[in-house]
Order: sequence, then structure tokens, then C-alpha cells
Amino acid sequence: MPQKLITKAIAGKLISNWDKDGDITPPVARIVSPVGGATWLLLCAKPEDPDIMFGLCDLGMGEPELGYVSLAELKAIRVPVRVRFGNENRKLGELPLERDLYFEATHPLMVYWQAAKDAGRIIEYPDKLKAAAAKLAESAGD
Repeated sequence: MPQKLITKAIAGKLISNWDKDGDITPPVARIVSPVGGATWLLLCAKPEDPDIMFGLCDLGMGEPELGYVSLAELKAIRVPVRVRFGNENRKLGELPLERDLYFEATHPLMVYWQAAKDAGRIIEYPDKLKAAAAKLAESAGD
């Protein structure tokens, strides 16, 4: 049975975060591609349409950005799994996106965004997140 991308408990947290400030609110869920570097850190969902969520989106092309994403579209994504035999690429099948079952945000979404801007991808290294938090605090003091 495929993994449930967003549980009822996570959906409730996403909806309750809709009016909260991303400067102080940590993301609730991390969605990843099992192949490649695509990652989504989800902060909130629109109460009147929970399919529309907001978070930090990284398609693995070096340009992470804050924006809206559709849960239905995330559920529909299938990532091809390929192997190379000599000069031939063979498709073995497709895999859906997965929720990181062990993700626990340690910082507000904006800290992850600053670290992602600096690195060109979503990262979770504690030292890089700490540096990003310091950078944001410094710029807020200007």
C-alpha cells in the first residue's frame, strides 16, 4: 500500500498554520522524490481549499523558491526509475513522492529558505541552518 503523503494530523497542522508567519513558524512536512533532488518543505494549507499549500519548493535544479503547490499535483507525480545496461537506458518503473517520516523542523521556514538560497538547494545541515538564522537576524537588525 502506498504511503499517505499527508495524514489527517499533518493536514490539521498545515491548515492551522495558514495565518501564521513563516518567519517564526517551522515547516510541518518534508516531501521528497525517491530519485533525484526534488524536495518540498510544507508550511501551511489554505483552510477553504486544503489542496493549496505553501512552502519551500526545490525541484532539484538549483533554484529553490517559496511558493504554492497543489497536493493533488504532488500525489500525481511519478518519478521514473531507470538503469543503464551498456549503451541502453531501461525504465524499470515509476515511484511516487514520499513523506519523510522522520522530519522534525528545527527552524522557521524562512531559515530553511535562506539556507536553500545560499546552497542552491534545500539543506538541513545544523551548521548551515544556524548560519542562515544568524544572517536573517543580522538583516532584520539593519
